Amino acid sequence: MNTKTTKIIYWTGIILTSLWFGASGYFELTTNKLVWEITQQLGYPAHFIYILGVFKVAGVITLLIPNKLLRLKEWVFAGIFFDITFAFFSKLAVLDFPSTIDAIIAFAMVSVTYAMFRELYSANYSKNAIVS
Repeated sequence: MNTKTTKIIYWTGIILTSLWFGASGYFELTTNKLVWEITQQLGYPAHFIYILGVFKVAGVITLLIPNKLLRLKEWVFAGIFFDITFAFFSKLAVLDFPSTIDAIIAFAMVSVTYAMFRELYSANYSKNAIVS
């Protein structure tokens, strides 16, 4: 796959992920009745819903900054994967399998986006030399 195609897939995924999780964070912070009822039905307390909202909005802002904060973006992707995983298993345990479809779609979308992120920004971890 060439770089142009990778960038198109990456930015499409970033925009879709930002819309999805940005809206979710906004609804959590503005106490949207439907979002709060479902989240509390799953057993999560009110203070946790606010924390989710803050971190989702902050994560979306981080993802939308081009070519910067790459290590922080790794953390954002990890947080999104944790959020999706907890949503999937919470809904599966409390509600039923059809209620997990949104988590499955989000997982696929974010997985492709993350793969394109890794393609564009390879992780080169090296030990820094300490100079005395």
